[in-house]
Amino acid sequence: MYLELAPAEAHEAISGEQVTLVDIRDPESFQAAHLVDAVHINDVNIHEFLETANRQQPVIVYCYHGISSAGAASFFSEQGFEKVSHIEGGFEAWQQSGLPTCSG
Repeated sequence: MYLELAPAEAHEAISGEQVTLVDIRDPESFQAAHLVDAVHINDVNIHEFLETANRQQPVIVYCYHGISSAGAASFFSEQGFEKVSHIEGGFEAWQQSGLPTCSG
């Protein structure tokens, strides 16, 4: 089970508590811009992430438009993460809302 958060709700959650931000977009998109403190997860490092992540800490997943991140949120929930959300509308909606990003 996971929650769907509007960008403003996700921003509020990030500001209010310690969360793990997971970006599942391609590496080039992540390098160009991503949410501050986001972790880039892909097929290469997913197993390491699953071994080391704190499953009690809330996880917020995002992709490009919020479609793939819904499936990823379901996956993380199935892996035993207690509080999982994804950003409705994805990174595009986040940017359109004028919320902070970084690059590199």
